[in-house]
Amino acid sequence: MVKNALIKIVGKQKYGPDSDKIEMTTVGTIEEKDDCYILRYNEEQEPPMKPLRTKLTISKDEQRVEMMRTGAYGSLLIIERSKRNLCNYGTGFGDILMGIYGKNIDSDYKNDEGYFSFGYDIDVNGALTSENEVKVTVKVN
Repeated sequence: MVKNALIKIVGKQKYGPDSDKIEMTTVGTIEEKDDCYILRYNEEQEPPMKPLRTKLTISKDEQRVEMMRTGAYGSLLIIERSKRNLCNYGTGFGDILMGIYGKNIDSDYKNDEGYFSFGYDIDVNGALTSENEVKVTVKVN
């Protein structure tokens, strides 16, 4: 069953000695399947751009996360624990082929609230470009 939820996303990126943190709170939905959780929400963009639609699929065995964005620029990032995947990331200048190396995937979701967190490294042409940590907190309305 699809349930409406308040979703808070905190993303931390580290680029060598530099770091950045992005926080976003939005409304969306969560759906529990036998083997995964599916979150859907919109990411607002600077006008006149339309929002990006994001679908986040987290496996219950904490082995895989898929982050799919659709809209003006589409992308599909596949994060698997201890595995590197090649993924396309859409930008205003065209698609970029990136390596995504999954480091950790954790979740604690029960009774319609909890969190999902995952860490991954991004490389372009084999060179590490950023280390990333994402925590998604969900509370059903």
